[in-house]
Amino acid sequence: MSKFVGRLLSAGGAGTQKPGITRRRFITASSLTGLGALVLTGCGARDTLSEQAKAGDNKNYIAGDGSVTEYVDAERKAPVVLKGKLYDGTAITSSDWQGKIIVLNFWYAACAPCRLEAPRLEAIAEQFKGQGVQFYGVNVRDEEPAAAAFERTFGVTYPSMQDKDGGILLAMTQYVPPQAVPSTLVIDKKGRVAARILGLADQSILRSLVAAAVAET
Repeated sequence: MSKFVGRLLSAGGAGTQKPGITRRRFITASSLTGLGALVLTGCGARDTLSEQAKAGDNKNYIAGDGSVTEYVDAERKAPVVLKGKLYDGTAITSSDWQGKIIVLNFWYAACAPCRLEAPRLEAIAEQFKGQGVQFYGVNVRDEEPAAAAFERTFGVTYPSMQDKDGGILLAMTQYVPPQAVPSTLVIDKKGRVAARILGLADQSILRSLVAAAVAET
């Protein structure tokens, strides 16, 4: 393991220490010890949505490359502009995010890495609750029953927006390639993308990216 990757894996504390990700450097999931190879084998038909949420069929699944990017303040682009609706019909707009840290995770129920990372995302969302951090899922494929079954199965409590029409993904296309799911964005207090993970999120790395954003003034 390189010293660079070792620093990444040791940067999991929830304090204000900057993560060990070199600015504008990229790493791939295959270089991280402990992630291993993603198991993308499809499973057979199941009787319940809950079982489907656990197993999934991975149809048309295309993985992100696992790269992690942290954007220094001077390199961050204009605040993101997007609108969406939660599955319960609640309207969401990025104009309400000023002063908050927003974590957007793009997912769908039949995506194998999405199932692997769901408990990690939930744990980080719980850890930073009350610190001005809000997690949102962006579901790119599913109707409410499949999404709800996934959330029950994996204990996800933060809300998701439905994006079957691709409006949110289109608004974020400069950061998230259309088929790189899962992907995760950390948006700073000014509404700008501060960090990006394409592919399965490593828990310690994402925790460090969120902690760094929280620590910013």
